[in-house]
Amino acid sequence: MPVPRSAVADAYARLTEVLPELGITELAAGDAVPSGGGWVPAAALAAGGGALDAFLARDDAQVVRDYGQRARPDVVASFGLHRYAWPACLLITVPWFLHRRVPRLPVTHVAYDRGADDLPMGRLAVRPDGFACLPGDPAAALPGARVVADEDALRAEVRAAVADHLEPVLAGFGPRTRRRGRALWGMATDEIVEGLWYVGELLGEQERARRELELLLPGTTRPYVGTPAFRELTGPDGEPLPTRDRASCCMFYTLRPEDTCVTCPRTCDADRVNKLLASTG
Repeated sequence: MPVPRSAVADAYARLTEVLPELGITELAAGDAVPSGGGWVPAAALAAGGGALDAFLARDDAQVVRDYGQRARPDVVASFGLHRYAWPACLLITVPWFLHRRVPRLPVTHVAYDRGADDLPMGRLAVRPDGFACLPGDPAAALPGARVVADEDALRAEVRAAVADHLEPVLAGFGPRTRRRGRALWGMATDEIVEGLWYVGELLGEQERARRELELLLPGTTRPYVGTPAFRELTGPDGEPLPTRDRASCCMFYTLRPEDTCVTCPRTCDADRVNKLLASTG
C-alpha cells in the first residue's frame, strides 16, 4: 500500500464531508498556528485571560439572541467549553476510528475560528505533533510516527492524546464553569462519547462507534468519568431506540427547564422515547 501524504488528512476530509458545518485545515510542520482575525489559539483559551473573556462574550450574546434572556456566567462558560471541546475531541477520535491513527495535538498546535459565516460550527487549524499507529500501517513510514503494539495500546494513546489536549483547556474554563476535577472530566467524557457517536451515525457506523467507545472508556480510565453509558429503550411499536446517560449536565435546563436534552439524566425514559421518535420521524 502507498504511504499516505499525511496521517490524518483523509480522516479530516471524510469528517468535513459528512459534517460540512465544521472546517479543518491541517498546517504544515513549519506553519504558525493562526491568531487574530477571528482565530483564537487553544493555548489562549487555556490561559483563561482576555481571549477567553472575548470567546465567552460571544456565547453570552448568542444566548440573549436565541432565548431572549441572559444565562448565568457559569452556564455561559459551560456552553463555551462544549463549543470548543466537542469538535476538538473529533480531531483525535475520528482519525483513530477511521484509520487507527492517533495524532498528538498540544494546545499550542490548535486554533479555533468560530465566526466563519459558511461554517456554523467554525473551523479548526491543526498541526499534529506526531501520531501513534498500529504495526503494518503504511503511515508508519511518515515522520513523527510511533508504532504501538496493539489495539489496547492504541486506545491508551487516544485517552492520553485527548487528556493532554483538554487538561489545560479545562484548567482555563474551570473557574468560569464553577466546576473542578471530576465534574470537568465528566464533561470531557461526554464530549468524546457524544461527538464520535454522532459522527458514527453520519458515517453509517453508529453501532461500531458505540462498541469502540465502550472499549475506549470502560469506566476505569482516569481522569475520565464512568462509561459511555449506552442503553436501549423500546418505542411504541417495539422499535429499538438507542440512548445514553450523560456523565455531566450541559446546563441547558437553566434556560428551558421543560426542554432537557435527550441524554440528560433529568430526562425520564418516557420523555426520551418521545424525543427520539420526534427526531427520527
